Amino acid sequence: MTERLYHADAFLRSFRGRVAAHGEHRGRPSLVLDATAFYPEAGGQMADRGTLGGVAVIDVQADDDGVVHHVLEGALPVVGAELDGEIEWPRRRVHMALHTGQHLLSRALIEAASAETVSARLGETGCTIDVARDPVPERDLAAAETLANAVIDDDLPVRAWFPEAAELAALPLRREPKVASEVRVVAIGDFDYSPCGGTHCARSSQIGSIRVLGAERYKGMTRIHFAAGARARGLLGEHSELLARLARELTCSAAEVPGAVDKLRRSLADARAEVANAREQLAAALAERLTTTEGAEVIAAVPDAALLRPLAVRLVAAGKDALLAAATVDGTQVLLARAPGSSLDCGGLLRRLAQATGGRGGGKPDHAEGRLPGAIDWPVSIAAARA
Repeated sequence: MTERLYHADAFLRSFRGRVAAHGEHRGRPSLVLDATAFYPEAGGQMADRGTLGGVAVIDVQADDDGVVHHVLEGALPVVGAELDGEIEWPRRRVHMALHTGQHLLSRALIEAASAETVSARLGETGCTIDVARDPVPERDLAAAETLANAVIDDDLPVRAWFPEAAELAALPLRREPKVASEVRVVAIGDFDYSPCGGTHCARSSQIGSIRVLGAERYKGMTRIHFAAGARARGLLGEHSELLARLARELTCSAAEVPGAVDKLRRSLADARAEVANAREQLAAALAERLTTTEGAEVIAAVPDAALLRPLAVRLVAAGKDALLAAATVDGTQVLLARAPGSSLDCGGLLRRLAQATGGRGGGKPDHAEGRLPGAIDWPVSIAAARA
């Protein structure tokens, strides 16, 4: 078994290991060392990256037997070779803050929101905690975030060790261990005790900060999105820059942005209402003109696809079959609707049109909609489909 050096020192950045064997993990050649500081993907935490003997380590995984496989970018060194290993420290440091932060937030969610953690994931771009409560009110999420950050400010020691059976049985673990022996426990002061094999900070203050980014319902639970450490700082910096940019665009202060956006929203709603009213008036005027034409149907191309439905409603109410089309950037949008007493099969006619022109669409005998190629002559296409 490979000695996992990060268990004793998560801050170890470089080490020397001997190639114990060549292996394979999921079809990829791998290197097995007698000792490693590389953390293999496990427990929701991503694997470390770095170099071994100057060759990039692109993945680290542990198999069901606990063998740690190092997948390299190049050829594998020979068995017995002594290799210098270097951990990609910025990545590891982020993982330590995220994982310790997850423990802290999971305990805070119990204390402030009565929400037990079911699972957690620390991804490349996002981190989530799934809790057995649906929903979790925003005020409880805010209280949990406040509590977690208060523990960070308290600068509590973080300890990771393998307790003896008697000591383990007496510890107030937040969840049951997933292994029966060699249980490693991570404690954040007396605030949280959790079985975990991951890499963690040495003190709670090294997390920096925790930020709850949002929550959503997920499989009868609540999925909470969060960030911690450098990732949280990066997100807060991005959000601050975005807010400043919006303030400049809206010519107001950052604090006035919500009010300015609300004003724009109201103006947009008013403008949309005016456009809808104008469209209704135009549809009424077009219907009045088109219903004066002879015959039981109206075949027409209109200037705006948004006019198709209101115009069709008026034509059908006036006893006319409506065979309407409007040019769009994506082709020709069409709508067919029949008047009461008419024998027009709208769905059948549109299917023939689509087949003849390479378009798509369908519907029922009394109503059908679809999209045809842009360069078509609408009256000619109708006539050809009926021939």
